[in-house]
Amino acid sequence: MLGYWVRRLAEGGLVAALTATSPRRLGSPAGGPKLTGTNPLAIAIPSSDGDPVVADVSMGKVTYGAVLAGLADEADLVPFGEESSHKAFALAVGLQLLVDALAGEEHGVVLVVARPEHDPVPAFRALAGGVRLPGD
Repeated sequence: MLGYWVRRLAEGGLVAALTATSPRRLGSPAGGPKLTGTNPLAIAIPSSDGDPVVADVSMGKVTYGAVLAGLADEADLVPFGEESSHKAFALAVGLQLLVDALAGEEHGVVLVVARPEHDPVPAFRALAGGVRLPGD
């Protein structure tokens, strides 16, 4: 639920990206040991129309919270994407090492916040033509 935090920042007019690591729960789709956490990434972009776009995604097919709640089996805790799961795994590795490099090898958080120089969301919403965007 990192999206909650970046949404609050976007509602205040700021661009935000937030990621966090967790215990190593995802292995490579090719096999081997668990190397990364599910390493969610949340990105929020404010908008002059008042509705920020908020993307909040975990790199796992399921979340560990779903496993704890009994809604998913731990065997489903793999990178998402089926035959393209190597892409989610690559992003999980990148986020893992980014946080490790900046916050240390223990579980950590990296938050980037900036003032936007542009307002791309209204034009993007118009281009989307009514398609539901992340965070709507």
